Amino acid sequence: MRDPRLLAKPPVCRLGCLVLVRNRRGDVLLVDPDYMDGMILPGGAAKPNEPPHLAAARHLHAETGLHLRLSGIVAVDFTPADRYLERLNLVFDGGTVRDETRLSVPPQHRSGLLGARFVPVNDLPGCTAPAQFARITEALAGCALPVLLHGQRAA
Repeated sequence: MRDPRLLAKPPVCRLGCLVLVRNRRGDVLLVDPDYMDGMILPGGAAKPNEPPHLAAARHLHAETGLHLRLSGIVAVDFTPADRYLERLNLVFDGGTVRDETRLSVPPQHRSGLLGARFVPVNDLPGCTAPAQFARITEALAGCALPVLLHGQRAA
């Protein structure tokens, strides 16, 4: 049964679905958007009613060409409204890929990305904004929580 009081005015909050991917050296995959200062984890907003792990995988593939199965969340980060809506960012564990993994970044005019690359952990503070660096640091230290859909592990 749907309660009309719950649907009358849904909360406005964007769900960010990000992915932490590392290579065997431990470097972190970042993308370089042309609309922000600094590099960020690959990912983006979920569409309405889209499972967040699928949204993260969709964005990862669109931005880097990587197809990865995402099964765990390594960080949850709430960002209050500033120039954007408030948002809840879920950081999914993309695991470790081979060092020779090739990335495929779409042209800037289609993707808004200047590029993507693996960045050594020690270089992260100089490549990212402070909040992004803190998010990545916490994700690196976190242990994965399972992704559930209606109480069942997501496939």
